[in-house]
Amino acid sequence: MALTNTHIQNAKPRDTVYRLSDGQALWLEVRPSGTKTWRFRYKIAGKGAIFNLGEFAPSKGPGHCSLEMARKLRNEARELVKKGIHPGHDRKSKLREQVRENRNTFQAVAEEWIARKEKNWSAGTADQIKHVFKTDIYPALGKLPIRSVTPQDVLMLIQAVDARGANSYALLIRQWVSAVYRFAVATLRADSDPAAPLQGAIERNRTRHAKALSKDEMKRLLQSLRTYGGDPATMCGLELILLTFVRTIELRAARWAEIDFKNAEWRIPADRMKMREVHIVPLSRQAVSILKSLWAMNGHREYLFPNKRDHKRYITATTLNRALERMGFLGEGSIGFSAHGFRATASTMLNEAGFRSDVIERQLAHQERNNVRAAYNHAQYMDERRVMMQCWADMVDDIGKDTPNTALNFVKSLTFQPA
Repeated sequence: MALTNTHIQNAKPRDTVYRLSDGQALWLEVRPSGTKTWRFRYKIAGKGAIFNLGEFAPSKGPGHCSLEMARKLRNEARELVKKGIHPGHDRKSKLREQVRENRNTFQAVAEEWIARKEKNWSAGTADQIKHVFKTDIYPALGKLPIRSVTPQDVLMLIQAVDARGANSYALLIRQWVSAVYRFAVATLRADSDPAAPLQGAIERNRTRHAKALSKDEMKRLLQSLRTYGGDPATMCGLELILLTFVRTIELRAARWAEIDFKNAEWRIPADRMKMREVHIVPLSRQAVSILKSLWAMNGHREYLFPNKRDHKRYITATTLNRALERMGFLGEGSIGFSAHGFRATASTMLNEAGFRSDVIERQLAHQERNNVRAAYNHAQYMDERRVMMQCWADMVDDIGKDTPNTALNFVKSLTFQPA
């Protein structure tokens, strides 16, 4: 007679093991300890064997095997036996596969993807990607088995990032997660890309170009720098990025080994440049002076701007902008000027001053599409770039001092004239 849940619940332990049959080679074994275990008897190639289906328990906790579940497992085991497969062997195989799947978490696969790809990234790009994975992606997806991540999981992640105002990062996160899954599919650790259907789920915000300072705004900024009560190294950083108009990551990750005081040059290696080629920044007298002041503070460190908490790393992306916020140039109610705007400021004023646009673009390290022309311009423009960078520093001084001459006329009078 088939068992019922009531019959099973009322089965009390005895001095010896006994069995309650449910039919079709399934029974419940009741031990003196009170443990109740489901067993299934079968034969393969004329040899009998018993398969343990699981333990019955009053409460449906982990590992609980109900009467209904036992019958379902018995039927599945019978199908395996018909194929000549031992149910126990099949279970061990599935357990090994599950262990492999559990080891292949999203984070494990993502870190393998990063390790393979980062040799082709600039140092700034690598740091940015690793930081976003650590702070946003891993907390949401990192511990999940790579095959278990759903489009809903990824959607919730990018929507949360977009909601806090980081629209560009939300879009990048979808792309990076998708890239990890393409790698996982190629290495047979995933079947599909859950981020692929989400293209278009986040709308790209309208691009806002970096604001350039007007002459009056620059004068106010220079005055604020003189009275800035924050970290002296951060002040040096703001002054230096104003005079050199490099990208913020190029400044933040600068090493002392790149600075040539003798020749007044800053040589940024190719692996830290967006365009993957060495970039030379001629240093004005004012820039050299700032660097010497900074050397007195951080010359014993690897980086010009070491992180206060970990000197083996450089300052974060927010350090310069936080200083601009404290001075009232960024944030609510301000003119909305960020550190990236120093490049737009220099470009605008130098173009207005009459410097050749090719020279300005070369100093901004913008890409030259023609490689032959780029190599020629790299050498041909260096003399002009040296003059331009000194003129720019003198122009900045002139604006800060509020001399009778206008800054633009002052710089235009010194524009390089080739022989």
